[in-house]
Amino acid sequence: MEQIDIKNLNDLQGAAKIFLRKFDKPGIFAFYGELGAGKTTFIQAICQELDVQDPVTSPTFSLINEYRTIHDTIVYHFDFYRIESVNEVYDLGYEEYFFSDQYCFIEWPEKVEMLLPERSTRIKIEVLTNNARRLIISEDKT
Repeated sequence: MEQIDIKNLNDLQGAAKIFLRKFDKPGIFAFYGELGAGKTTFIQAICQELDVQDPVTSPTFSLINEYRTIHDTIVYHFDFYRIESVNEVYDLGYEEYFFSDQYCFIEWPEKVEMLLPERSTRIKIEVLTNNARRLIISEDKT
């Protein structure tokens, strides 16, 4: 288990760089945290470091956003906050995304925990103060 501390918004891009030095290959990244903890904001910072060309916004209503990078790769961004049933995720065809060998960033993964691949990275975002956050990172090794 590792952690990255973000003291304020000025630390955000630095934290994203540290994160991507450790996770320099695509995979499943599940972001846990209360509403307003900064899941989308941190994913935006990571996407900026990945050279995403598209605007990075929360896919709360669409469930998934696809972003293209300048390197012609795709980043998938999920937000499962509003799903009422895991069947919605089945209907989405989640396997195509989760097993695509692309970066997949998932907000509210607790709603689809049973669908996460074994080798997922879990990031818990703890709110310390108004702008300070702690990222607690654990990787599934199975």
